[in-house]
Amino acid sequence: MKGKNLYFECNSGISGDMAVAALIDLGADKERLLKALESIPADGFKVEISDVMKNGIKCCDFNVILDEEHENHDHDTEYLFGKSHHHEHEHHHHHEHRNLGDILHIIGHTELSENAKNLAGKIFRIVAEAESEAHGVPVEEVHFHEVGAIDSIVDIVAFAFCFDDLGIERVFIPHLCEGTGEIRCQHGILPIPVPAVVNIVQKHGLLLQMTDLKGELVTPTGAAIAAAVRTDDILPKQFKIAETGLGAGKRNYEKPSILRSFMIEFPEETTVAGENKEPADEVTKLEANIDDSTGEELGFAMERLFEAGALDAFYTPCFMKKNRPAYMLTVLCRNQDREKMEDVIFNDTTTIGLRRCVMERTVLERESLLIDTPYGEARIKLIYHNNKKRFAPEYEDVAGISRKTGISFGKIYNELVAFCKMQF
Repeated sequence: MKGKNLYFECNSGISGDMAVAALIDLGADKERLLKALESIPADGFKVEISDVMKNGIKCCDFNVILDEEHENHDHDTEYLFGKSHHHEHEHHHHHEHRNLGDILHIIGHTELSENAKNLAGKIFRIVAEAESEAHGVPVEEVHFHEVGAIDSIVDIVAFAFCFDDLGIERVFIPHLCEGTGEIRCQHGILPIPVPAVVNIVQKHGLLLQMTDLKGELVTPTGAAIAAAVRTDDILPKQFKIAETGLGAGKRNYEKPSILRSFMIEFPEETTVAGENKEPADEVTKLEANIDDSTGEELGFAMERLFEAGALDAFYTPCFMKKNRPAYMLTVLCRNQDREKMEDVIFNDTTTIGLRRCVMERTVLERESLLIDTPYGEARIKLIYHNNKKRFAPEYEDVAGISRKTGISFGKIYNELVAFCKMQF
C-alpha cells in the first residue's frame, strides 16, 4: 500500500500532546495505542483521550495524568510564565532524572513495532543533542527534566505508535509559529523560543515564524517531532484533503491552541512513455565569479552557506578577463532562503554581484532511518525509484564506525548496505 501524505499546520505551534491528539483524530487505532502505552515499563501515569471544545471547535485531547510524585506542572501556565512567585516552593517536587540511555531502554521494552521504536528513539536523540548543546555537556550526560518526565516519554511513544499505525510516508511542515516573552523552567526564566527549540530549528533547517502572541507555542518535544518526521517544507500547489485531525493544546492563550493535521492527496501526475514521474520542486540557483578571494575566505564562505541552510554549494575553476584564474561559486537553496544566502555571499566573499534563477528539480522520494546494525546504531537513507529501494548510509556514521573499529570506510559502507537489503 502506498504511504500517506501528512500536512501539519503549525499556526498555533506544536507540542507532543497536540501532535498525538491530531493523529488520533486522523484515525490512529485508539485501542491498540492504549495497549502499547500499557507496555511502557514505568509507573505513575494514566492516559485519557477525549473531545474538548476550543473556541467552539471540537478537537481531540490526549491527556497524560501523573500521580503527585511525577507531576511536573507542565500545564500550569502561571508557574511556567513566572507570573506568581509564591508558587515556587510548593512546586519544587523531586524529579526523576533520566539520561538518554535510560529512555532508550524504556522505549526498547515497549510493545511497539521496530519502526515506531526507531522513530521514538530518533525524537529523543534530537532533543538530547539540542539540550547537550544548550547546556554544554556531552549527550550521554544530559539529564532530562521536563522532557524526560514520564509524560513526555508517553507523548513521544504515543506519537511514534500513531505515526506508524497510520502508514505515513511524507510529512509537509511549511513552518512553525512561535510566540514571544519568557517562560519558567527547571533552569529558571528562559526567553522564548527556549534554547533547545532554537537548537533543533537551527540544526534541522525548520522554518520558524515569530508571532506577537505572548507564550511558548513550540515545545522542545514538538520541535523534535517536527524535525524527526518532516520530509518537505513546501506544500504542493494543489492537493485534496482526504482526512482532517485536530489536536488540542493544554495552554490557554488568546488564540486557540490547536494543531490541525491533514491527510492530503495529489492530483495524478502525467507520465511519459509509461515512466514514473518523480516529484518535482523549485529551488533557487545563485552564481558568482570570484577572482580576488583567498582560499581560506572561500572555504569559510562555504561553511557559512551550509550553516545557513544551503542545499548545496560548490566551486568550479574558471578563467576571467585578463586571463585571471578564478572560481565560480554555485549555491542551491530553497526559494525562501535566497536573501539569507545572498547576505552570506556578500559578507564573506569579495564579489559585488551575483546571478540568480529559479529552477525545477526532480527529487527521488527518500526517508532517513536510524537502525540497529552489527556495529551499533547508524543512520541510513532509504531511497525509492521505480518501485525499487536503495540504501545510502550517512557519511558521518560510516566514518565514526571506521575510526572506532579500524575497518576501512568502503568495507563498512558496503556491509551496511548489504545489512539493510537483508532487513528491508
